[in-house]
Amino acid sequence: MSMKLYVTAATLLIWTGPASASPVARSFGSAFFLSRNGDGRIELLGTAVIWLLLCMSAVAIGLAIAMATNNRRQSILPDGFVEEMRSDIAAKRFKEAMGRADESESFIGRIMGESMRQAPFGWNAVIRTLEQASEERTVARLRRIEVLNTIGQVSPMIGLFGTVYGMILAFTAIVASGGAADPVMLAGGIGTALTTTFWGLVVAIPSLAACAMLRGHIDSTTAEATLAAEELLGGFRPKKGNGGASAS
Repeated sequence: MSMKLYVTAATLLIWTGPASASPVARSFGSAFFLSRNGDGRIELLGTAVIWLLLCMSAVAIGLAIAMATNNRRQSILPDGFVEEMRSDIAAKRFKEAMGRADESESFIGRIMGESMRQAPFGWNAVIRTLEQASEERTVARLRRIEVLNTIGQVSPMIGLFGTVYGMILAFTAIVASGGAADPVMLAGGIGTALTTTFWGLVVAIPSLAACAMLRGHIDSTTAEATLAAEELLGGFRPKKGNGGASAS
């Protein structure tokens, strides 16, 4: 959807408009989507850089939305799950509690299911499994959002490439004119430099911001879920003199 929006906007800006619209107005609108030489011809490499950044922007937006959906609180620590598990464990309905945890697709359900299956091996095994499962699943979630961080780090470099390329075009025009270049000839290279820098920042800033917010959300919510799971598993702690967990 985002990519279609970019293409539609670019097409409208470049090819449509009132019949009375001036060439200057149309040129200003298309400058954000096309790189042109001083004589008005499309500059292929500069345009390719611009559209590469536009595609990266569309990908970043889609990834941010998908990852925010996959890491919402309901998928990590769903409402009502803790209360239901606490009720089962308090009533010593350990099989029902394990079944409920196994059926849950949430983060806390998965780590509790793995931990409770270690109950016959003792309390230490339960807690150790909880910590390991929590860390592994948290790292897996964080690893997925690193794609946004990568896009945010790479896009300014691509924009900088376009900036350097645009300045090369501008200086080439100066050299070709013997040091007295027409400002119109310089405008093409300078425009390429500024436009690619602009799009590089447009891609990088939201991507890095989304990555930072998702990372903070995942860290805090998974930590809260792990603490809740540890509290619930306290019902498996054996009494003194009992070597195994109570669920055994």
